[in-house]
Amino acid sequence: MAEPHSTVVLHDVATGREEVAFQTDQLIEAPNWSPCGTFLIVNGDGQLFRLNLDGSRELQRIDTGGLHRLNNDHGISPDGTMLVVSESPGRGTSVIYRLPVEGGTPERVTDLAPSYFHGWSPDGMTLTYTARRDGVFQIATCPLAGGAETVLTEGPGHRDGPDYTPDGAWIWFNSDHHGGLPELWRMRTDGSALERMTDDGRVNWFPHPSPDGKLVLFLAYPPHVDGHPRGEDVELKLMPAGGGAPWTVAAFHGGQGSINVPCWAPDATRFAYVRYAKA
Repeated sequence: MAEPHSTVVLHDVATGREEVAFQTDQLIEAPNWSPCGTFLIVNGDGQLFRLNLDGSRELQRIDTGGLHRLNNDHGISPDGTMLVVSESPGRGTSVIYRLPVEGGTPERVTDLAPSYFHGWSPDGMTLTYTARRDGVFQIATCPLAGGAETVLTEGPGHRDGPDYTPDGAWIWFNSDHHGGLPELWRMRTDGSALERMTDDGRVNWFPHPSPDGKLVLFLAYPPHVDGHPRGEDVELKLMPAGGGAPWTVAAFHGGQGSINVPCWAPDATRFAYVRYAKA
């Protein structure tokens, strides 16, 4: 029997045990774990879905109004009441919107495109995202209510995947601006105190600090991979939030869509990710 195309996995950090939460031949991407701990938010085929972590384990489509081309950059507010989504009607056109967590009418947040959501400040007031400005991918922030954005980085290179630490003091992201393979970096939320956090010869993407502030989860590609494609043999790694050597906790076929967005359980004991069948 062929393996289903998409498998949503729940990984226990302490034991390494994994539980299959959902399997389908549909392309499913980017699980967010709800602050209440009872469901995941995922996307597929341009739509957003709720996956309840009870006996049903069924996908329930979320009404996103007129948005039908959602990409895999979405998130749940810290208080669990709102969603932020990114819609891409065409290549390079992604714009961020907010809407109620149960679904409803979306409201535009970012004026400029492309803007790809990645992280929500712990107080729920600010979003951080990847923004291509003047042809370069930078890290930016803006108020949840919308308005002027603040671009926190500068210079050439590709920066991506920003996410806040739970104390709101740092933003982690990946970047190749130093001229080498993409590594993990962190900076203060005003863009100061830039610090390189990995140097391990891998192509590292999408860092996600744990809700207890102790660990950072990230996706590691082999050194020959360019960008963050799907369909690669990849690893999920953990490292101490204060810095230190990372270690591998899962190896599988995946990549783009596996952990693009914050995916930790609220108690920091587990995280969710998606693996894919080999073509």
